[in-house]
Amino acid sequence: MNPTNDDPAFGTIFDWDYLLWEVRLTFLAAGFLIYLGVFLLSHSLSSWISTTYRALHAKEKVFWNMAVTRAVFGLQSCVSGLWALLIDPVFHADKVYSQQKWSWFNCLIAAGFFLLENVAVHVSNIVFRTFDVFLVVHHLLAFGGLAGLVINVESGHYLPLMGMLLEMSTPSTCISWMLLKAGRANTFFWKANQWVMIHLFHCRMILTYHMWWVLIFNWTSVIENLGLLHFIVLFSGLFAVTLILNPYWTYKKTQQLLRPVDWNFESKTTENGKLNGDTHQKKM
Repeated sequence: MNPTNDDPAFGTIFDWDYLLWEVRLTFLAAGFLIYLGVFLLSHSLSSWISTTYRALHAKEKVFWNMAVTRAVFGLQSCVSGLWALLIDPVFHADKVYSQQKWSWFNCLIAAGFFLLENVAVHVSNIVFRTFDVFLVVHHLLAFGGLAGLVINVESGHYLPLMGMLLEMSTPSTCISWMLLKAGRANTFFWKANQWVMIHLFHCRMILTYHMWWVLIFNWTSVIENLGLLHFIVLFSGLFAVTLILNPYWTYKKTQQLLRPVDWNFESKTTENGKLNGDTHQKKM
């Protein structure tokens, strides 16, 4: 199996020898630094132009900047995931063993992003003395699934790319949360975005069923290709997303449409589209 692709349409940006350890680790580090840069840029710009951001508590500022970072990663994931799902003939022909230069690039950058996610969530939990078990499990399994590609160069990329495509909802989630904090939950745009986000969470469910279909009908080949440990991580992640995380998040987002509440910070709920904390400050 050749993990490279000679199609010149993809340009030289993807033209690396991904079989080399130093190349894979470099791109993983690049993904970490790129999205750390997005996080810091979000903080800088938001501090400059957003009065809502400046009024937030430190933990909410971290969440705000991670929401922006996830939204940017969600755009990358949508492009690469949809390309593999709908367009690339190599992945259409073989969903177990196939690799491409562009998929190597995107999967390694994604591994760097989820490394940043794990660092951010654990540091935040330590500093703010919190623990979101769903978020911790989600990020740990996502990083484990993509980090397996760094170790096993024979692993196929189709299922990891579909896992990345599950991030399709993150741009809408980012918009929803920011507008909610800004007291704009009573606007048509917020409600329309919420409907789009709920629809995307249902699309996530359908996508997980497709991943199960690929996994079940290629069970032996997938285990042979990934190796037992990597397979267990991927299987556990898919099981958790399908039966626990997707249903829970879809329910919470639907509930949020009917009652606009920031359930990430429940002590600062919203009433009629305005933050209780902001209302209290105005009364004072």
